[in-house]
Amino acid sequence: MKISNNRLKDGIANLEVFSATLQDLASKDRSIVVVTSDSRGSAKLNPFVEKYPEQIVEVGIAEQNLVGIAAGLASAGKKVFAVSPACFLTARSLEQIKNDVAYSDNPVNIIGISGGVSYGPLGSTHHSLHDFAVLRAINNITVVAPADNFETEMAIKQAAEMDSPVYIRFGKKPIPFLSDNGDFQLGKARMIKEGKDVAIIATGETVYPALEAALLLEEEQGVQVGVISMHTIKPLDYSILSEVAKNYPIILTVEEHSVFGGLGEACASYFMENGFTNKFKIMGIPDEYTVTGSQSEILDYYGISEKGIAETIMKLFA
Repeated sequence: MKISNNRLKDGIANLEVFSATLQDLASKDRSIVVVTSDSRGSAKLNPFVEKYPEQIVEVGIAEQNLVGIAAGLASAGKKVFAVSPACFLTARSLEQIKNDVAYSDNPVNIIGISGGVSYGPLGSTHHSLHDFAVLRAINNITVVAPADNFETEMAIKQAAEMDSPVYIRFGKKPIPFLSDNGDFQLGKARMIKEGKDVAIIATGETVYPALEAALLLEEEQGVQVGVISMHTIKPLDYSILSEVAKNYPIILTVEEHSVFGGLGEACASYFMENGFTNKFKIMGIPDEYTVTGSQSEILDYYGISEKGIAETIMKLFA
């Protein structure tokens, strides 16, 4: 599938789509319950509160209680969405996620909002650059980071029907429509753009700058770059990793997460264990407290941008 620049249509923030999808589900299913920790506004859930006030529980700034209550509701047959900033939800409440949700097999949908460096100037205390790593190490939980509005809608709908725990991470910024590929399944990556010289495996909102970089390189350098949205980080789609390794000599992973323990290291582990020797590079946030700035400024600084990704790819040809 060839994508031209006019395919990058305007979109809205994935959180807006999350809220709208949740409202649609709740209108048809009274067992849908949202639990929040003083995050209704930032999660775009005020319309949900107005329409379905009996299907939301506000616990205040008490993330550990939030996860415990969500687990209890799920054990009683409710379809629960526990919503809170990703930085606090996956650090302060990690024990509750591990024991009350995953170990106890309660099918809670854990929604981490303002993920990555979305909080920008609030600094490293408010960044969630650890969430993929810590949750990948916990048994019985699916880890998801949708790339665009379509993936967000489908991920929420499918998560609502699962009988096991799911973690879904969202950022804050508007995300363009990325692909007309209408197939979506949790655990199955999406080919956003095909190529032959380089493959970019990205997750969440980094898929957009990866696609921009691919289009730029194709236009200016004649380099054909494939772009894969690995929206499900656990379980990984090993079948597409195998195909990528067999067909692309150079592989780059991109994530708004620490370079330790996230998508890149998960892919590297698969490639190494299965004997692949492709040239390989992980792009993410290095092992340091981030610079201070807006989300876009921070990502630009670390090269997670159209220009930065393109420059990294060209260096891999050296």
